[in-house]
Amino acid sequence: GSAADGPRGLSVGDIVTGLEDCPVRGVEDWTSCLSHLTHTPQTGYCVPVTSLQPSWAHGRPFKRLDGTMDCCSNNSLTDLCFSYIKPQGRNSREREFACMPVRKMVTGTVTCRSDADCATHTAAASVCVTPSLENQTRFIRVTHLPSPNMLFVGYPPHLQYAVSLTNFVPRFGFLHRDLPIFLETFLKYVVSLSGALAVVNSVPCFALDGQWMLNALLEATLVTVVTDRQKRELIGFFLLLAGSALLAANVALGLWMVTAR
Repeated sequence: GSAADGPRGLSVGDIVTGLEDCPVRGVEDWTSCLSHLTHTPQTGYCVPVTSLQPSWAHGRPFKRLDGTMDCCSNNSLTDLCFSYIKPQGRNSREREFACMPVRKMVTGTVTCRSDADCATHTAAASVCVTPSLENQTRFIRVTHLPSPNMLFVGYPPHLQYAVSLTNFVPRFGFLHRDLPIFLETFLKYVVSLSGALAVVNSVPCFALDGQWMLNALLEATLVTVVTDRQKRELIGFFLLLAGSALLAANVALGLWMVTAR
């Protein structure tokens, strides 16, 4: 039910290798590529003029509410509106719109920003067609092995939050794919709880190790200043009393904040 679901969508165990022309080698690359695609204009695709022009289904363009153009009025799941510059009218920079089968248009094609890019990367005469989408919406090809590319149309953050990736691949089939994440999360909690307990145990409070740490500190620093042992013990007692009150106040405040929610 997510944005990556569907017959050609992502499945558990797929290896994602690219988002458009941005290679993905890990989770960090996945995030950075999606961010890059979000903040850059929509990528175009080089389409040979001779082979695809007879099959172009020209649609009647109309404006959406946000000012962008659309030419597919049948809400098809396989067609998408593309814009391009007329091959015979490049000097006028006149753009035309055509509703075309999206998977056929972009399968095996190279990306482009203008017709000049197509002339550089392809030998045959090609035209750079760009999906005509709403503002902030992007068309993204997701390369994932061993299946064909997943074609995503929507907001890139939706794809980021809908897919859970890991940098690890299990060597054996009986191992769970999320096992490294489980172990990493468990170790984080162990370190956090151990560190928190060490800090609490160091508080100068009765019955904690902080009590003996404070006594050792006072004996090492106040021997020459306060020569009377009973006075040093009295100072230590008041410090322990203050530390115990501070710890009890923190515990009470924490319990109150939890129950107040």
